[in-house]
Amino acid sequence: MKYIYNMKGRVNHIKMLTMASVTLCLMASCSNDDEDEDLGNWIDQSVFDGSPRSGSAYFTIGNIGYSGVGYDGDDYLTSFWSYDMDGDYWSQKADFPGTARNAAVGFTINDKGYIGSGYDGLDELADFYSYDPTTNTWTTIATFPSTPRRSAVAFGINGYGYFGTGFDGDNDRKDFWKYDPSTDSWHELVGFGGDKRRAAITFTIGDYVYMGTGVSNGIYLDDFWAFDSATESWTQKLDLDEEDDYSIVRSNAVGFTLNDYGYIATGTYGGTLQSIWEYDPSTDTWESKTDFERTSRQDAVVFSNNAKAFIGLGRTGSLYLDDLEQFFPYDEYDDED
Repeated sequence: MKYIYNMKGRVNHIKMLTMASVTLCLMASCSNDDEDEDLGNWIDQSVFDGSPRSGSAYFTIGNIGYSGVGYDGDDYLTSFWSYDMDGDYWSQKADFPGTARNAAVGFTINDKGYIGSGYDGLDELADFYSYDPTTNTWTTIATFPSTPRRSAVAFGINGYGYFGTGFDGDNDRKDFWKYDPSTDSWHELVGFGGDKRRAAITFTIGDYVYMGTGVSNGIYLDDFWAFDSATESWTQKLDLDEEDDYSIVRSNAVGFTLNDYGYIATGTYGGTLQSIWEYDPSTDTWESKTDFERTSRQDAVVFSNNAKAFIGLGRTGSLYLDDLEQFFPYDEYDDED
């Protein structure tokens, strides 16, 4: 009987240890879930010195973000500004020399910025200009030779600029073109197998540029693509709705790179959004981060140099915005910041 009693006691002891272990595991799991939900923090930065606006073109050179043109609810704009990421201040620069517009593109090649295309309230546009930050001057470059358009995408990599998709006033587009600054010329590329679209995003990680989101014929698109800058070829990645808990699909968002991860933030999908998603190129997977802290918005700007990232401006409905927030993806959320 003593043997049986000891065995029962041992069994009960094991049961108690097991239950305690399960409880601890559940507590740890809940704790980890809470940490995951709160991962990503936003900190207020200097409010934009110009008029609130949306649909501005933007690019980053070093630790300076540049943003210009746009629409403030009444007027199309030509003003152009810089934001110092380290000093947290804005400076007005030489006005954009072209027609006032919004829905233009911006990109960087070899420490010069480029702005072009867009919409002036009547027509889609095809003119392009380069900006030299050392002299604060603009130079007209070769006009885009194909259909004028707005709400396209553009990026610079390996000394070239790339421009494509968008809306030409009648149709959405899917063509892509390469700009060579050494010859001031455009050349059409082939090989993009995705859908036509407007208001998509891109971000660059290493030698690859990733493109996704956007809308066409009233349908929000879920395909996602990687552009290999060495071969100038496209590879389709997993769709943006591949997992049931993904809610990445949208248009008029911003895309950026931080610490060699890609991000898609804000935008619209039946209403303006605050959500932000992080892309891991090594696994082709996405993870949700803490929502953008300020008002939901579309047509915002983003400044990013892979070490820091800032999101601001844009609009929600008819409210035009001028705030700016810095994003810290691995900090716990603090609503007091």
